[in-house]
Amino acid sequence: MVKRAAVPALIGIAVAAAAGALIAGAGAAASAGLGVAIVAANFAVHGLSLAWASTISIPTVFAVALGGFVVRLGVIVAAMFALDLLAWFSPLAFGLAVVPATLLLLVLEARLVSRGLGGGLEIPADPAAARAGAALAAREAR
Repeated sequence: MVKRAAVPALIGIAVAAAAGALIAGAGAAASAGLGVAIVAANFAVHGLSLAWASTISIPTVFAVALGGFVVRLGVIVAAMFALDLLAWFSPLAFGLAVVPATLLLLVLEARLVSRGLGGGLEIPADPAAARAGAALAAREAR
């Protein structure tokens, strides 16, 4: 999913930067482009962390998905406050780029999932559950 979002993310960065430049100049262009880039990087980290979690267990996937969401939103807000210390940064342009980029990324993710991407994902069973299932199958075979 992350690979499929790369090209739309690059297009989004260019569009946001162009819109920022047309409306408010170079600082807004850089701020808007950075906003979309941070959303895209955030999505890539999300995908990679879920891929890692899927090698462990389903509860780990749930924990990474829910906890990661809060952490990733915190990173976006922290980035905005850190960048606001720079003279050229425009928090308005950043925010006006981050919000639609996030919504569009969620729409893209939903479309990819509805088309079956990720349907073949196999998460290993919890070792204790796998042993219990094997023991039950052995008892039923007798």
